[in-house]
Amino acid sequence: MFEAGDIREWRDRDVVDPGGSKIGKLEAVYVDTRTDQPFFATLTTGMPTRRRLVFVPLTGATVGPEYVRVAYDKNAVRSAPSIETDGELPAEDEAAVFEHYELEYETGASGERRLARR
Repeated sequence: MFEAGDIREWRDRDVVDPGGSKIGKLEAVYVDTRTDQPFFATLTTGMPTRRRLVFVPLTGATVGPEYVRVAYDKNAVRSAPSIETDGELPAEDEAAVFEHYELEYETGASGERRLARR
């Protein structure tokens, strides 16, 4: 797993798929609130006049000197749920992000959010 102190250094790195195709630039890392470990990232994608942030799991990701390689292909990531570049993921939309990647979703014991931005 990744060292939590290192995740701040990932911002603005290229994010690539398993084949090396660039998907976007890493904008933020979201941790699992149950473990405080990096779990998802948001990437800036789209045309310069129509940018958006898409979510991609960090499970199976590797970090290189200038990139973060994720375990999902470019098309799967680009079709993932997204938010505006200055937006925030509403709590009621968290489950859709997990569902897109066929990941199990559970809230905390008291119903709290599963993801927190770091």
